[in-house]
Amino acid sequence: MAIKGSGSDVTSSFIEAAAADPNGISTAATIGSATNLSINGALADGGSVIMDAPRNVTILSAGNDTGITFTVTGTDESGTAITEVITGASGGTATGASFFQTVTQIATSGATAGDVSAGSGTSCCGVISASRCRLRGIYVVNGSGAATIVFREGSGTGTVVMKFATVAGASTNSYPDVPADGLLFKSGGYVTFTAVTDLTAMTTFFS
Repeated sequence: MAIKGSGSDVTSSFIEAAAADPNGISTAATIGSATNLSINGALADGGSVIMDAPRNVTILSAGNDTGITFTVTGTDESGTAITEVITGASGGTATGASFFQTVTQIATSGATAGDVSAGSGTSCCGVISASRCRLRGIYVVNGSGAATIVFREGSGTGTVVMKFATVAGASTNSYPDVPADGLLFKSGGYVTFTAVTDLTAMTTFFS
């Protein structure tokens, strides 16, 4: 969410992400043929999901689903339509790599060996601004573990512009220094992190 101060060209963006929810997109069910999973988990609303922050999708299989795939459809961190094909796991979790802001469909290529569910993962991409911006300041509420959060240009997999090492201390605060002229993101600014452990929340200030 972006908020602009009155009489100022500086805007703030608030970034946070809840813990992963392994069946938040689709609750456990055995699938008898190639079809779509029901989008009916706790994160769903009207047959689709809007993530709290763009993040990866996970598929949890009770049986051996290594012979089938799950095609996830939605939009990415910049609002562009995307699909990702995730190969099923055997008695465990298959983890996607793409960042999904929304999920509108998950299609399986065949019958599952047992119950399967779909949910939100821990790999997140916060959006500073999807358009050209200059980062002016950062306020971080640390997570439970020390980690490195990565600021990127253009997308959640784009060129690294800056890295910042957080400290272990849930709900403690950090104010990383930003150069006086700010940091320019010519094609949008994004920050990648692991939900909850890397940080609890972040406010960025940009113009």
